[in-house]
Amino acid sequence: MALSGMNRSALARATGVDRSTIAQLLAEGTTRLPNAHLAAECARSLGVSSDWLLGLTDRPERPGDVLAAAMTMTEAARSSADAQLHEWHREAVGYKIRHVPATLPDVLKTEAMLNWEYSRFLGKTAEQAIGAKQDRLAFLDAQSSDYEIAVSLGELRAFAAGAGYYQGLDPAIRREQLQGMVQASRDLYPSLRLFLYDSRRVFSAPVTVFGSFLGVVYVGRVYLAFRSRDRVRTLSEHFDGLVREAEIGAREATAWLEDLASNIEVS
Repeated sequence: MALSGMNRSALARATGVDRSTIAQLLAEGTTRLPNAHLAAECARSLGVSSDWLLGLTDRPERPGDVLAAAMTMTEAARSSADAQLHEWHREAVGYKIRHVPATLPDVLKTEAMLNWEYSRFLGKTAEQAIGAKQDRLAFLDAQSSDYEIAVSLGELRAFAAGAGYYQGLDPAIRREQLQGMVQASRDLYPSLRLFLYDSRRVFSAPVTVFGSFLGVVYVGRVYLAFRSRDRVRTLSEHFDGLVREAEIGAREATAWLEDLASNIEVS
């Protein structure tokens, strides 16, 4: 009642009982309990659960509120400069971040790559995305967070070939991008670790796990964000499975990417 700013008279009106009934329930030294109907009305009026009022749980939230807090849907701007993404990364400073990107990891994209992608496919300028990328690289450079990234070998091969999503991308930009990933993975190791997996053996949707407190699945127009400990643990275990099944481990990823870049012919 104190937290909600509700006095005895207001609670009596909200629950449809006399003020004296509320006074008897609140009187010190008494053991009188409300009946089930009144307990439910009190809980509804005060925005808490009946179980909490009756001392059966330590969590005051109603079951629906607990569920809503455990999983939220957030609009996705499909941009590494997305304010929500930026906030989640700031929240996770000092924690391990596990990431499976939808294409290539934004944090490792070159400015030329971001300019091509944003101007052609997103209809936006890339300045904010470049700034967001630099902020995240600064976290890594300062060793504020560990960053593990699992990337599909098929995605990288399609990128190198300029196929699918990357059709029309200049070979020079493709080679520079792969060389940039090689340099970053060397300079930032072990804070940054790349694992390359075969999506024909193991599949993953785009997902990011921030520490042990938040797991986010990207489904296109929205993010599904989970804060339930069990669900975050499940997403962490999924990522760890990708690492175990990776064809190319973190120590070998730079050499593999370097070889892939060397096979791109630039006129």
